[in-house]
Amino acid sequence: MLTGTVVVSRHMNSHSGLSPSFKGLSAASAASSYAKKMNHSSDTLQERILRALLWRRGLRYRKNVRALPGKPDIVFSAARVAVFCDGDFWHGRDWQRLSRKLRAGTNASYWIPKIKANRNRDRRNDRLLEREGWTVIRFWETDIHVNPESVARTIERFVSRSSRERDAIH
Repeated sequence: MLTGTVVVSRHMNSHSGLSPSFKGLSAASAASSYAKKMNHSSDTLQERILRALLWRRGLRYRKNVRALPGKPDIVFSAARVAVFCDGDFWHGRDWQRLSRKLRAGTNASYWIPKIKANRNRDRRNDRLLEREGWTVIRFWETDIHVNPESVARTIERFVSRSSRERDAIH
C-alpha cells in the first residue's frame, strides 16, 4: 500500500482523462509493496485457465491486442469478440462494499480514486469497442476461478453467434 497525497494528473493521449499518480507516494510497508508488484496486468492465472479451456474447445484467439481500446485479454478477431478478465480488486467488484473497506484502510485517498478511474476507463473502452462493432464480454476473476467451464461456454456461444451473424451478412 502507498502512503502520501494523491496527485491527479491529466495524461495526454487519445483517451485522456483523470487518473491518480504515484508521484510523491511511498509504500506503506515492504510486504505491501511486494504484494502489489506481484500483480500482473496480463497472463494472470484466470486468463491462463480460461485460455486453456478455450483452446481445448478449438477456439483460436489473440492475446492482449494493443491496437484495440483497453488491450482486451482475449480477442476473437473474425467474430469481433473482445474478452476481459477483470481482477476483483483492481476493477472494483462489489464497489459499494469495497469502497467502504478502502475508506477504513490505509491510503483511501489513493485507492478510491484509482479504482474509480479504472472502472471509468473500463466503461469508456467498452463504448469505444462497441462503436467499432465489437462485442465486449467482461468476467470477474472470482467467477472464472469458481466455474471456468461455464465462462468458456459463454464465450464460445458469443463467438459462434457472432461468426454466424457475420457469415449471414456476407
